[in-house]
Amino acid sequence: MASKKGIGIAVFGGKGGVGKTIMTLNLAGTYELLQKKTLIIDLDLFGGGVATALNIDFDKNIYNCIDDIMNNRYHNFTDYIYKYDDYISVLPSPKDPRQASKIDAKYVELLIERALFLYDIVLIDTNHMLNDTNLFMLDKVDKVLFLVSNDPLDLKNLKSIISIFKDLNLNNYKVVLNNSRDPFKEYFSLFDIKNILKTNIDYSLSKKFYVKDIDKYVMEGKIITLDKKASRAYSNDISTLYDIALELSKGGESK
Repeated sequence: MASKKGIGIAVFGGKGGVGKTIMTLNLAGTYELLQKKTLIIDLDLFGGGVATALNIDFDKNIYNCIDDIMNNRYHNFTDYIYKYDDYISVLPSPKDPRQASKIDAKYVELLIERALFLYDIVLIDTNHMLNDTNLFMLDKVDKVLFLVSNDPLDLKNLKSIISIFKDLNLNNYKVVLNNSRDPFKEYFSLFDIKNILKTNIDYSLSKKFYVKDIDKYVMEGKIITLDKKASRAYSNDISTLYDIALELSKGGESK
C-alpha cells in the first residue's frame, strides 16, 4: 500500500479519437518504470477499451462496484480490480451499455477517493462529454491532462472546455498536442493552436510517434512504453512522456 494518498489524473479531450486511451496506457507504463503502483479506471462507460487493449478478461466492472456500494453488498475495492502486472491494475468499464446508463454519477467521487488510498497513481481514461459522471470525476482528480490534435472540431471543443476551467479558476491542467494521432493533418501551426485555445501547449508528441502497427500492440496486450524495442524507436517522445508523468505526479497528501 502506498504511504501517501495517491495522485488522481484524468486524461480528457475535446472529442473522441484523439488518443486518450493510448496516452493513458503509455502513462501507466511510464509510471511502472518509475515504480509507481498505478490503477487505471476506465470511465469511458459506453465505449471503454482499456481492459480489451491489455487482454484482460474480467467479470466485474465499475458498474458492479458502484451498484454494490449502493446496495450494501460492497466488501473490498480490490474485488473489482484486475492486475495487468505487478504495477498496473485496471477497473474496467461495463461490457453492457445498459449497465453504463444505470451508474449513479455521485458515487464516482467516492470510488476515486477509495482508489487514491490504495495506489500511488490513479489514471482515469474518459470520453469527451461534460456529463454528470465526468463532472464529478473532474472535481475529484488532482490533475487533468488535455489531449488535443491538429483537428478543427477538436480545437473548437477543447477551447470551450478550457474556457469553462478558466471561468471556474481551475488551473490544474496541462495540454498535450498529439501530432502522432493524425500525422498528415497540418491545418494549424503551433502558434495558431495556442491562439485558438487561448492557453499554452505544455507538451507535444511528434509525428514520429505515429505507430503504424499500433493494432499489433493492442492484439498482444502490450504497452508501448514497456516495450524495449519501441522505447528505442520512439526515444524522444518516450522522454516527453516521462516529463509529463513526472510533472503530473508532483504533490500528494500524507495519509
